[in-house]
Amino acid sequence: MAKVVDELTRCMAQHSGDLSADFARTAGEARQGALARLRVLAGVKECVRHLEDQAAHAAAAHGAGYPEIGQAVNMSRQGARRRWPGLITSNTPHRTPLPRSS
Repeated sequence: MAKVVDELTRCMAQHSGDLSADFARTAGEARQGALARLRVLAGVKECVRHLEDQAAHAAAAHGAGYPEIGQAVNMSRQGARRRWPGLITSNTPHRTPLPRSS
């Protein structure tokens, strides 16, 4: 992840200047710059997905169910279940419902 952050920082520094500089570059340099940005973004996306997976496992380990996990990532319960199959098992602790007061 540190490698991705380093590359992202370097890329942002190179491309944070004036937009007219982009037009002054050759087509090959522009293509390489665009591809470098794409690689960095793909790496960031992969890292974020890994962090989401870790957080989903932690949430399940602390009693969250698919509806709550799905809501946290703006997806349905079914979407969360498809993304993390087997995350909620019979061994996963669930919250005990509180008794109702009459």
